[in-house]
Amino acid sequence: MAEDKKDYSRDLIGKTVVSKTGKKFGEVGDLIFEVSSGELIHLSIRGPTSYIDKMELERSKEGDILIPFSAVIATGDFVVISEEDII
Repeated sequence: MAEDKKDYSRDLIGKTVVSKTGKKFGEVGDLIFEVSSGELIHLSIRGPTSYIDKMELERSKEGDILIPFSAVIATGDFVVISEEDII
């Protein structure tokens, strides 16, 4: 019987965030989720690149750039997002 590999949301922290075209956005700094349902809502970006810093994206009260989790296409070595879904 093969072992089931579990992915934990905390494993996303520190991963590089890139668009599907390869543009680097920064790293996942934190995860924001709905407490009652456990649904992931946003990724907070740590160390944003100048490319994403110029975009007018939603920000947290602390000023961190927020990426909607619905824009995430894939996770692995990187967190890949659909740039069209964040603009």
